[in-house]
Amino acid sequence: MQEPTFLILTALAAQPLHGYGIVQSVLGLSAGDVKLRPGTLYGALDRLADQGLIEVDREEAVEGRLRRYYRLSDNGAAALSVEVERLRKRAAAAETQLRQRPGVVPGLSRIAGLHAGLNG
Repeated sequence: MQEPTFLILTALAAQPLHGYGIVQSVLGLSAGDVKLRPGTLYGALDRLADQGLIEVDREEAVEGRLRRYYRLSDNGAAALSVEVERLRKRAAAAETQLRQRPGVVPGLSRIAGLHAGLNG
C-alpha cells in the first residue's frame, strides 16, 4: 500500500472527513511530510471508492459549494488493519537487523521505545 493511501485510510479511520479535512489530517499524521494536492487527493478518493475501501458518508452545501464527506468502509478498515500489521512486522525485522549491527546505532533506543509503545 502506498503511503498516501495508508494515510488517507488512517485519516478516515476515526470519523468521516471532507477533502480539506483529509488533507489536514494527513499532514498531521505524517508530521508535515505528506502534503496532498487536490488533484492527487480526489484521484485517490475516487480510486479508493471504486475499490470499496471508502464510501461517501454525506454531502452538504457550504457557501454554495458541495462538500462531500468520506468514511472508511468495513473493507477499508480490514485493509488498513492488514497494512498496520505488515508495517509492524517490517519495523520489527528492521529493528532486529539494526541490533545486530556492531557499535551503537543512533536512535535505536528511541525506536525500541516507540515500538514497545505500539505493541503495549
